[in-house]
Amino acid sequence: MSWFSSWFDSPFYHVLYKNRNDIEAHFFIDNLISYLNPIQNSLFLDLACGKGRHSIYLNSKGINTDGCDLSPKSITFAKKSENKSLHFFEHDMRENLDKNNYNYILNLFTSFGYFEDSNDNLKMLNSVFEGLESNGIFVLDFFNSYHVVKNLVSYETKNIDNIDFKISKKIVDNFICKNINFDFDNISYQFTEKVEALTINDFEVMFKKTGFKIIDTFGSYSLENYDSEHSNRLIIIAQKSY
Repeated sequence: MSWFSSWFDSPFYHVLYKNRNDIEAHFFIDNLISYLNPIQNSLFLDLACGKGRHSIYLNSKGINTDGCDLSPKSITFAKKSENKSLHFFEHDMRENLDKNNYNYILNLFTSFGYFEDSNDNLKMLNSVFEGLESNGIFVLDFFNSYHVVKNLVSYETKNIDNIDFKISKKIVDNFICKNINFDFDNISYQFTEKVEALTINDFEVMFKKTGFKIIDTFGSYSLENYDSEHSNRLIIIAQKSY
């Protein structure tokens, strides 16, 4: 089983990241919607949606939204918020989508670069391309790998819900690897996160191969210009070229 299949479906994943800032997520979505200015009745897909925090907020703004994720437990949780214009389903983002009429597909909060085989990255981008309508827009929100590598914290401990998560990070074969160790109910657990340190040049090559045209890049959730030295994020806005 891949690291992301086991870790993302673990209850401990949601404990470790329980303090993710919804205010920041809403701030980003607000700025993104203002920038995209979608026409009425546009259809959005939140690809790798987790428990649906971005999807639910998008839908609260009157936007028709689908959300999908590989984790069955996350989708089961997200489905509690479904309504006539908000739907969730399980999906491996490397596989083609059942729909091909999305106006916008979003891949947020570094939900890319997990795969050992670089061809899987292209499979994912191809599935996004095929899932979009003609001239549809793809938004990819990734960390700025230059900044992450430069400021890597090799070890830290986080105490959350009385669990001491011992986290170590290192670079291995151009992957940023995070090892997570902790004890719970006298059982020791170990999980791994691995994300490829992809640069804007890497994305430019992959997007060109899959038929996307990059139309904008931003470096923060306030949509400031991207700067490889100082930006925390790399946000790419791309368009299906036909």
